[in-house]
Amino acid sequence: MSLPAIPRTEGRRPRPRRLPLGALFVSPYALFLLVVFAVPLGYTVWMSFHRFYFTAPGTDVDSPWVGLSNYRDVLTDPVVLRSFLNIAVFLVINVPLTVVLSLVLASALNAKMPFRSFFRAAFYLPYVTASVALVAVWLYLFGDDGLVSHLLGGLAPDPSWLVNSTLAMPLVALFVTWKGLGFFVMLYLAALQNVPGELYESASLDGAGRVRSFLSVTVPGVRPATTLVTVYAIITGANLFSEPYLLTGGGGPDHASASPVLVLYQKGIEQAHPDFAAALGVVLVLFVVALSLIARRFTEKES
Repeated sequence: MSLPAIPRTEGRRPRPRRLPLGALFVSPYALFLLVVFAVPLGYTVWMSFHRFYFTAPGTDVDSPWVGLSNYRDVLTDPVVLRSFLNIAVFLVINVPLTVVLSLVLASALNAKMPFRSFFRAAFYLPYVTASVALVAVWLYLFGDDGLVSHLLGGLAPDPSWLVNSTLAMPLVALFVTWKGLGFFVMLYLAALQNVPGELYESASLDGAGRVRSFLSVTVPGVRPATTLVTVYAIITGANLFSEPYLLTGGGGPDHASASPVLVLYQKGIEQAHPDFAAALGVVLVLFVVALSLIARRFTEKES
């Protein structure tokens, strides 16, 4: 009596089982993403191709198709172009400083040292403090008649820091770097826990000092965290709004510290051009996505 042939299953992957209970648990967050992000983004894209106006509830106003007209207006507007140049200056200062300072400080705070918990809390405190309170401190230091100008005397810039078209945006970048540094230090501290201590011991046996161990062990060991920090810093920096709005009185002087999001608010809300603002928002999204992909590719590239 011959046995039945057993079907061959080599090379076949088992089909994943469907878990309706898991889908049920995920559905509230999926619905949240759809309502809060996907629907407004789709409506924004639709607005960017139409002539759109704010109207009173219940009022029906035509929104004619205008094609790429709003995008042409955005890309030829000098204020918009200046805002993207400003944010480029901001990112060039903020992102490298954030990555380098947060990694160095996290490495120092990860070592055994007196009052380590105190220093960790001290660096994290500005991040959880209200921006308005921190802006008041910054204005006290760098205002027209601020403490820093008093200390520098004749070496202080004229016009002063936050009303100087050359210094305003770099100073905003330094403020944002200082304010958010504690958050990124915490990210690196978490990543450093996954770097095996044996690697440092091996580097020490090979004669590597602290700097060499930092470059050869710490930096490669936290590379995924560096990618996260870089991309997150780019996204938050490109969406800069409250800092120039509060520090420089709405992007002054002469739009020298205006960001694309601030211009979007001014055009869409204050000047009632929501179609222009929608097109600017789409351009900004594409800009951030492209820049984030480039940064991710650069930081994940093996040395």
